[in-house]
Amino acid sequence: MSQVWVLHDGKQGMRSQVLGLAEALGLPFVEKRLVIRAPWRHLMPSLWVQPLMAISPEGDLLEPPWPQVIISCGRNTVAPARAVKAANKGHTLWVHIQDPHAGRQDVDLMVVPEHDHTRGDNVVLTRGAVHRVTPAMLEEGRRRFAPMLADLPRPLVSVLLGGNNKVYRLTLERLGQLADDLVQVSKRGYGLAITPSRRTGEAGLALLREKLKGCAAYIWDGSGDNPYFGLLGLADAILVTGDSVSMVSEAGATGKPVHVIELEGGSTKFRRFHAMMEKAEVTRPFRGQVERWSYPPLNDTARAAAMIRDLLMKRAA
Repeated sequence: MSQVWVLHDGKQGMRSQVLGLAEALGLPFVEKRLVIRAPWRHLMPSLWVQPLMAISPEGDLLEPPWPQVIISCGRNTVAPARAVKAANKGHTLWVHIQDPHAGRQDVDLMVVPEHDHTRGDNVVLTRGAVHRVTPAMLEEGRRRFAPMLADLPRPLVSVLLGGNNKVYRLTLERLGQLADDLVQVSKRGYGLAITPSRRTGEAGLALLREKLKGCAAYIWDGSGDNPYFGLLGLADAILVTGDSVSMVSEAGATGKPVHVIELEGGSTKFRRFHAMMEKAEVTRPFRGQVERWSYPPLNDTARAAAMIRDLLMKRAA
């Protein structure tokens, strides 16, 4: 029997969170990517009847033997995780990242960022998203990708780009303004290492390449291994778009200066998150200048994992 299952729906941000928490827990785990079929995927989790029947074989199935622990993240994992715990007569410890909304009373531990209003006896609060960034991961990233970036001048500024989502917009106009700022950063002697996401878009990438011609800049083209952890490990400072709690949290785990690139849009929750990170002196807005400061690296993932281990010890006692 596998001790731990990690459940997600394939979205990279959710996958990173469940894997990060499972890796910090330090127990053997199996990753389960769930594909939900109709009509379940169109319904709220509280309305799912026979949730385990909702799981398509196009993804990973949930079958006995049941695990000792489930770590889940995302709306489509809530009802299946709850069903596994019930099938195992409550012996499975269920940890959900973020607020599941449905089945809160059945979750043994909710790992919730502070900017969410969810509170309770079974809630552990984190300053941002849990993630996979550790000193060992950063060192491995440095080792693997240092040769690729060896020709860039130092200090090195790593730029983590997101894109459009439900509340933010990365327009070509905004990206053009950012590219102009990066040109000026390069002229001041900094090297630039840029990793986009799929949400950045091909038109955005083409604009960046055109504007940064002649600059000492590396732009990942999507081929080969993702250099994301390498860019975090090798950076002297980090710029990150504000559309992703996960990317800002991962950058904040390095202890390096993190400038947040403001985008159009936003929400109350995002504004609370960014205000909290600024107050903690983890981040500052990017205004065209790269500044230097330090802070204790965010370590909430390890703290949440320690709480899971405590719960498991209490159960075994």
